[in-house]
Amino acid sequence: MGTTVTPLIDTFGRLADDLRVSVTDKCNFRCTYCMPAEGLPWIPSERTLGFDEIERLVGIFVGLGVSEVKLTGGEPTVRRELPDLVARLHARFPAVTMSMTTNGFLLDRLAAPLARAGLGRVTVSCDSLLRHRFAEMTRRDALERVFAGLRAADAAGLSPIKLNCVVIAGTNDDEVVDFARLSRETGYQVRFIEYMPLDADHRWERAKVVPSADVVAAIDRAFPLLADAGGSEPARTFRFADGAPGGVGVVPSVTEPFCDTCNRLRLTADGQLRACLFSMHEADLRTPLRAGASDEELEATIRSTVWAKWEGHKINHPDFERPDRSMSMIGG
Repeated sequence: MGTTVTPLIDTFGRLADDLRVSVTDKCNFRCTYCMPAEGLPWIPSERTLGFDEIERLVGIFVGLGVSEVKLTGGEPTVRRELPDLVARLHARFPAVTMSMTTNGFLLDRLAAPLARAGLGRVTVSCDSLLRHRFAEMTRRDALERVFAGLRAADAAGLSPIKLNCVVIAGTNDDEVVDFARLSRETGYQVRFIEYMPLDADHRWERAKVVPSADVVAAIDRAFPLLADAGGSEPARTFRFADGAPGGVGVVPSVTEPFCDTCNRLRLTADGQLRACLFSMHEADLRTPLRAGASDEELEATIRSTVWAKWEGHKINHPDFERPDRSMSMIGG
């Protein structure tokens, strides 16, 4: 008889079964809401987890009940031999849902190898459908290349394809209906994410946050929406009332935090475990891993970190403190 897995539960009764694994902090874009134009000091290669280390840690998390793994960065596709890592994880954990979030720039050549290796689907970040604005926001004239990557992902069967769009007031908030129209034409599922204080430049302003409720209202006026039944993901999702393909969702991280139902954990590229995107604490798994710690010892650290997960971030409180690391260093 198999052993019963004691799930990863925190003191607020939340189940952690979704793991984000950052395979690198490096990125080939320089999005204005994420990092400076000159980039950031990258994690030295000797501190970055190797594939053997990632596989072992993922195995421990899966043994603790994690059922979804998303590869992230930085930009995960800049990690050399990424399809090899996907193949290893898929072969060892075939029942785990495995996906990746990417800027799409290298998908035109990597989508097919990743699909063959066992990747299930991709989420592509795309914050504008206008070439000049896309270039301004990412500091890269790469919109056409991203859409080539989307077509390659579609052809490779990495579906359903999701598009993540960070909405910033006065920058791209006038495009939300255009993104909804794109969803109807392609079947892509668009997720509109509220602008969060995770930029390395510390230029985030509350006034630039577009409430998700306003995004939904704008789309609903153009294309009437029907709300989907609530699920485990943080996005509140909607389908088109006329039966058109695709759909939209919103992630109201700032105006309507969903901390009470959060099921996510994050493993950084240098082997630090974060129980919350905005956590002020990281648990070091890399050092004990390399010092010869047993799986049981690593499991104990993971359990204690999840158990100590705080109630939620305090973006809307006067005593809010930003984490030391920006989004690209944490892993989305």
